[in-house]
Amino acid sequence: MMTTDAPRPRRRVLGNIWVNIVLALALTGIVVAFIGQPSSGSMSPTLEPGDRLIVNRLAYINAAPAPGDIVVFRPGEAWGEKPAEVGGNWLSQALHWVGETTGIRPSVLVKRVIAGPGQTAECCDAQGRVLIDGEPLDEPYVVKDPPFAAGSLDCHSEPMSTRCFERTTVPEDSYLMLGDNRANSADSAYLCRGTADPDENCWRWMTRDDVFGQAGAILWPVGRWGGP
Repeated sequence: MMTTDAPRPRRRVLGNIWVNIVLALALTGIVVAFIGQPSSGSMSPTLEPGDRLIVNRLAYINAAPAPGDIVVFRPGEAWGEKPAEVGGNWLSQALHWVGETTGIRPSVLVKRVIAGPGQTAECCDAQGRVLIDGEPLDEPYVVKDPPFAAGSLDCHSEPMSTRCFERTTVPEDSYLMLGDNRANSADSAYLCRGTADPDENCWRWMTRDDVFGQAGAILWPVGRWGGP
């Protein structure tokens, strides 16, 4: 007389539809949280529009963002409307919807940390460079910057170069964020540039609580793997 072996416990668990649903949702959560965050043109050429990035959400658990870091963060009210999702197919749109609905991956911005709490920042020196605590920054990643010409279009000319912004001290628990594509970046200094008498509320800071993660490697398109 033949007997049928009883289903093994492991097979019974994996064959349960609810277990499979939970596993699928968990996997989706991991993908949404860490993979495929879109970029925009404000970080070109470091990041190009449509680049999909890994986001390291563990980078700042026990560390603070440092100058030079490319950080993914949630824009506060001072930044205006939330950025729109960058194109993509139905899967990208679905992941975006899941991220927004669950809070796992809300709408974010991607910018570079230029200065941290307590540091002073201003632009520009005679060579058109950003000064942090009085020292000029070396920024080889900036390819497109607003026009600047010492003696004809600078921070003392009329009109003033739109590259210029007045000296400011970064508030406690805040960060000055600028795009690598300065000529096309709605960043921390965007509303303060090009005037000797800016509104005192023109600055838009990233706070420590706004931080979502650190920008990691480019996953898509294939030709841009690696970086930033």
